[in-house]
Amino acid sequence: MKKYSLSALVAAGLLAGGLSVTSANAADLGGNCCADLEERIAELEATTARKGNRKVSLTVSGWVAEQVMYWDDGEESNVYVGGIGATLASHVKFTGQATISPGWTAGYVLHIEATGNENLGQNQFDDNAPQVNSGGGTVGLLQSYWFIKSDHLGKVSIGKQSQASDNTAILVDGSGSLVPANWVLFDVNNFFVRQNGGFSGLTIGGGFGGCGGMGGAGGDCNGLTENVVRYDSPTFGGFSFSTSWGEDDMWDIAARYAGEFGGFKLAAATAFTHSTDPGIGAIGDSAEADYFQVGAYAQHVPTGLFLYGAYGTFENEDVVAAELESDTYYLKAGIRQRWTPLGHTVLYGEYMNVESDFDDLASTNRELDQWGLGIVQEVDAAAMSLWLSYRHYEFDSNNALEQDLEDFDLVKFGALINF
Repeated sequence: MKKYSLSALVAAGLLAGGLSVTSANAADLGGNCCADLEERIAELEATTARKGNRKVSLTVSGWVAEQVMYWDDGEESNVYVGGIGATLASHVKFTGQATISPGWTAGYVLHIEATGNENLGQNQFDDNAPQVNSGGGTVGLLQSYWFIKSDHLGKVSIGKQSQASDNTAILVDGSGSLVPANWVLFDVNNFFVRQNGGFSGLTIGGGFGGCGGMGGAGGDCNGLTENVVRYDSPTFGGFSFSTSWGEDDMWDIAARYAGEFGGFKLAAATAFTHSTDPGIGAIGDSAEADYFQVGAYAQHVPTGLFLYGAYGTFENEDVVAAELESDTYYLKAGIRQRWTPLGHTVLYGEYMNVESDFDDLASTNRELDQWGLGIVQEVDAAAMSLWLSYRHYEFDSNNALEQDLEDFDLVKFGALINF
């Protein structure tokens, strides 16, 4: 952007300089000298990357994130290369705002995501998901909305965006390990669980994820951006709240806190979501689903020791297949310290349990246990994070048709670089 802008200014300066040198002959040009200059400057500006117009700013940001993933389902193993999951994938974001009057602004967000290989869709049979033109990869709209904000009254935004409860419990995690280690089943969502050497017919996310079709996998139910109207309050003493509504119909409310006390960084958030959207598998418009989540993070600043925990509970009714109640618990502990000049190093251990009760003919109860270890190295000079992690998954079911389920192991190495 700077290179093209500078080129345009230099060219314009040269043109203006040439005009002043030949001003004595301007009359001979029939009065068209300035029109010619303006036309040539306009041509230069057409090829110049601009930072918004004179009233509304433009900021371009984003990141690129990819990883190498080794998996073993008890019978087969392989190595895949791809992205890190929808809403976390490589993306570019255009944001900006303009001042209406003191204390009042209007702005916009346009957020485009590029998934070279969507790990939410890949499994033992498909290493390039989604398929586009015989190869993995797609570009899609993640967010597109405008907002009006008052310093004293808060912000109202309208369009495709994160609803108030989207990722509420996750985002309080300030350890620096949020991307590679959270309670969403990004890496294994669509993998099939092995049973006695064959396949059980259950995917890890669909069979054990506990979200019942609300959108999301693992603890992050209602985890996809939607077309909503959202309100965010100002922050008072570290506290804030949000609420949103979206068609047909979803509403939610969330509360957050962040602050420091006695040498500790503290953050906590909670949210409740109610949906009557038939997309969860309803007969007509009768389906209802509720989701409650809470997350908290504490870090001792001098030592870097941290603890993060989250809990989510989901319930739906009047669905085609079976009503579902599920509970998800997630814990992560570790240390964040600057041991090298590169940046902070994060060492962590994690555990997650998801227990789902299906009100079907067999009154099926399924349980997922996940534990893992990992390391994250931040590289401050490159605005980059690298990670190496291991996860182990165990599955259990009281259904006679779902016995002797194989464990699943995962090792991944990846990086995210911001721009």
